[in-house]
Amino acid sequence: MQFTGTDDYIADKDLMVAVNAAIRLERPLLVKGEPGTGKTELARQVALSLGLPIIEWNVKSTTRAQQGLYEYDAVSRLRDSQLGDPRVNDIAHYIRRGKLWQAFSAGEKQVLLIDEIDKADIEFPNDLLQELDRMEFHVYETGETVKAEVRPIVIITSNNEKELPDAFLRRCFFHYIRFPDADTLARIVEVHYPGIKPSLLRAALTRFYEIREMPGLKKKPSTSEALDWIRLLVSDDIDAEDLGADVKTALPRLHGALLKNEQDVHLFERMAFMARRER
Repeated sequence: MQFTGTDDYIADKDLMVAVNAAIRLERPLLVKGEPGTGKTELARQVALSLGLPIIEWNVKSTTRAQQGLYEYDAVSRLRDSQLGDPRVNDIAHYIRRGKLWQAFSAGEKQVLLIDEIDKADIEFPNDLLQELDRMEFHVYETGETVKAEVRPIVIITSNNEKELPDAFLRRCFFHYIRFPDADTLARIVEVHYPGIKPSLLRAALTRFYEIREMPGLKKKPSTSEALDWIRLLVSDDIDAEDLGADVKTALPRLHGALLKNEQDVHLFERMAFMARRER
């Protein structure tokens, strides 16, 4: 079982090595990187490449680790008892299976994505240490133990918004997805927009990397934002020559796809104003 990338996902050698090492070790793969560098999509493409189903657990700030295991709906049971429902005698009717339970009980290999784990409370990773290590947990209400007969491939993503506990990190295989260089990004663009004019692609990527390197930029545009921007350039049939202006003298064409806060827009406007004054 080897991941070698897919036609729709450009994975470098180091990333493929990391995925395959995590599979062999049967440990969770912790993937970090800038937002928009394809961390979430990696899990989907691993599942596609290996022909496996995928279970996605999208973590939010309010998500609790227990929700990934199961939840006991005591309110519904109380209501049913008041209505005389016979199901109240079987507590299993009120146990809602979480994403980990679904993956553990599938009976076949699955890809389990735990997406943006750093959004949750700092205790969230600690609360899943044993469950992800042993691939089992206990259901106290029913007295049963849920154990994975087939260990899923676990991929965990983080945007590095907060530090993860050392005990959690020790149980993971780690990989940091670096921002792609110009050649790699060109290959990614060509996958999404086959047939794009080479001159437009060169001009757009030159302009894009100039913007990313602008001193004082609060939020550098990501890979996904580059793809959105180039999609607009292609759909509007923008000429490569129209992108050739100095990055310091004008706002980029269709800059709303790249600059996502007013501070960065004002930065470009100030640079353009100063450049005009110096002429």
